[in-house]
Amino acid sequence: MERLQINLGKESYTINIEDGLRYRLKDTLKSTPEGLIITDEHVDELYAKEMYTELSRNFKIFKYVISAGETSKNLETVTNILNYMLDHNLSRNCTVIAFGGGVVGDIAGFCSSIYMRGVDYIQVPTTLLAQVDSSVGGKTGINMPQGKNLVGSFYQPKEVVIDTGVLNSLPEKEVMSGIGEVIKYGFIEDYDFFLYLKENLKALIQLDTKVLKYTIKKCCEIKGRIVSKDEKEKGLRKILNFGHTIGHALEVTTKYKTYTHGEAVLIGMYHEAKMALRLSLIDEEYFMEIADLMKGFNTSLEVTELEDLIGAMKGDKKNRDNRISFILPNGRGSVEEILLSSKEARELLSY
Repeated sequence: MERLQINLGKESYTINIEDGLRYRLKDTLKSTPEGLIITDEHVDELYAKEMYTELSRNFKIFKYVISAGETSKNLETVTNILNYMLDHNLSRNCTVIAFGGGVVGDIAGFCSSIYMRGVDYIQVPTTLLAQVDSSVGGKTGINMPQGKNLVGSFYQPKEVVIDTGVLNSLPEKEVMSGIGEVIKYGFIEDYDFFLYLKENLKALIQLDTKVLKYTIKKCCEIKGRIVSKDEKEKGLRKILNFGHTIGHALEVTTKYKTYTHGEAVLIGMYHEAKMALRLSLIDEEYFMEIADLMKGFNTSLEVTELEDLIGAMKGDKKNRDNRISFILPNGRGSVEEILLSSKEARELLSY
């Protein structure tokens, strides 16, 4: 089993990576008097019903199932979960198990952070995207009509349990979505990892065991190192948002119905790299390396409805002084924050 430590003082925790780890959750829950599995309808059918049955033999355990997809990340879902917890008399000593993809993890983490002023939770991510990114770092939250993840908290899990075996049930579209976040790490910090992904992209798409475990561990190592230095996103952690300014805007303007999160980030990284080229932050050779890798995905890289996108980007929570925050490449394996006016962003995205 692969193990990583996220060093955050009293909030430190371990990431465990291995096939079949979901079957060992009873060992993780030994000290908790009661627990709540939060999952979605897809994961429930595949894995959560079995997990609930197994854990029920040894623990006082409850289960709450939400609708799958980004449209569940709202206040109504949070209210329903909190009411369920109260109606079933869950105490402040309970443990929440976030068993699902990024949406489940964000909602379960947020509910954990505010229920009884904070209860323990464990991340058990079931998608590649969640395993390499959203389950690590303690970001929780929900979407609002005005934009994505505008309400939330920084609240660290007690443990992250990554069972690589559950990825075998993912449709290829979801695997590709996860790889969108994977390649981000090569762009923002580790060019050698970028080259590794270029060499092993086909094997990763096919979920080759060796490549998959190395990739997940590498992504978690990079994110863990960044989060350990900047837990609350005051500076360094912002680099994790490469591709997300445009990506989040795409999700908002299409009402989360057109793209997976990873697809939107892929498109965002492509256009933000193009912006960096036009600002002379990177050279043509590096941009073509990025573009060639992006074209290996079955995703249209074009964006339309530019004014709607600009409007959505203006509501991004990372903005400052009425300027839109972009994380743009400035060299191989390196990025920086650039603040642009709406006019400047429009001009850079218009040609």
